[in-house]
Amino acid sequence: MPVGPDQPTLGSNSAATSAAIVEELRGLSNAEALSLLNAELPNLRPDILPGRGKAAAQAPTTEWQRMAVGFSILLRRSGLAVPIGSVVTFAEALGAVGIGRRTPVYWAGRAVLVRKPEDIPTYDRAFAAFWMAITGRPKPPSIEEDVTLALDDADENDNDEGDDQNEDDDKGETLSVRFSAVEVLRDKDFAEYSVAEFAEARAAMAKLRFVGSPRRSRRLEPVKGSRRTARPDLRRTVRNALRTEGLPISRAFRDTSTKPRRIVLLCDVSGSMEAYARALLRFCQAAVVGRGRVEVFALGTRLTRITRELNSRDPDAALHNAAKRVVDWSGGTRLGDGMRAFNDQWGVRGMARQSVIVILSDGWDRGDPEILAEQMERLHRVAHKIVWVNPLKAAPGYAPLARGMAAALPYVDNFIEGHSLASVEALAHVLATC
Repeated sequence: MPVGPDQPTLGSNSAATSAAIVEELRGLSNAEALSLLNAELPNLRPDILPGRGKAAAQAPTTEWQRMAVGFSILLRRSGLAVPIGSVVTFAEALGAVGIGRRTPVYWAGRAVLVRKPEDIPTYDRAFAAFWMAITGRPKPPSIEEDVTLALDDADENDNDEGDDQNEDDDKGETLSVRFSAVEVLRDKDFAEYSVAEFAEARAAMAKLRFVGSPRRSRRLEPVKGSRRTARPDLRRTVRNALRTEGLPISRAFRDTSTKPRRIVLLCDVSGSMEAYARALLRFCQAAVVGRGRVEVFALGTRLTRITRELNSRDPDAALHNAAKRVVDWSGGTRLGDGMRAFNDQWGVRGMARQSVIVILSDGWDRGDPEILAEQMERLHRVAHKIVWVNPLKAAPGYAPLARGMAAALPYVDNFIEGHSLASVEALAHVLATC
């Protein structure tokens, strides 16, 4: 309740102001109180208070009328815009609810005198200061309590929690603080994960949605609403005309539709990527299971398509099948030969055209860098965007000095990190917007 005893006051100056206003109003006649209020609110007429007319101005001022006038003056001095009509209504409301109880007075004033939500804190502080000046009620002293801070990682069983709760009840209040392991792992390097942390990261990746950016399709779809295009929909127009005795009053149109771009993931599974390959393949599996247009290839000493092996709801089974399929796992790296095989067999033939190509590799290549540069240029001509995800990019002082990385970088549209959950989430955003 905002009018409780622990309500903060306006401070020493505001409390003194409210006290001065109260002392200034005590003993005044109705006409004198109206004169003071008229100085604060110039447009005030002498008949604003209940009773109306000159007789009311000569009548003795009641306590609730003085409170309405004084509180309105304090609100005006605090910066609130208090219209004349609101003062009249507040005075009438105090006459109805009385001033013996604090809560009805508070809500009567808040309902009448406050017009903007942002003025409520100012009103609360002014009301607390004004009420304490009238009643002389001192501010209650603060009570120190012993508070126990308990960390709850949701790993303990119910029996242990119950025993700890009983012990803490005897000592004082206990505040339980929960933390999320996923938030802790968001910026942690994949290479430093334990088995349990990798399971947490795998569950977090399963919740991500990987969708390519939209592109215009050759297919046409009905236009909703009254928007018109250059392509009339004759079938829908004739069907609508049957309702109006053959007159084509309501004409329908069609327009080109959109669909998400295909995403092609080329994951480096060589020995230099062993610390990151398992986590990045889990990312690839989550993308494939998301039922998007996703293709996955493994890059090592050869090119291996593993889309079908990763298309399983069980991530362990998917990674096991992919490992059986890839015979050059944790072997050498010939990125140039692998990119040439992809262009010849899949990419230039149609899979890479207007698609988003994602290469997950550290750029270490034992092959000829000129071959890699030639194949990257060839791929760049047909693809929509090329995104290179390098786990080493997050290392302090990193520079793309490896021969393979330096040869491919001129043809890369987005060069991002790929060492943590946060970087994977950033990659998902890039895929949806590029």
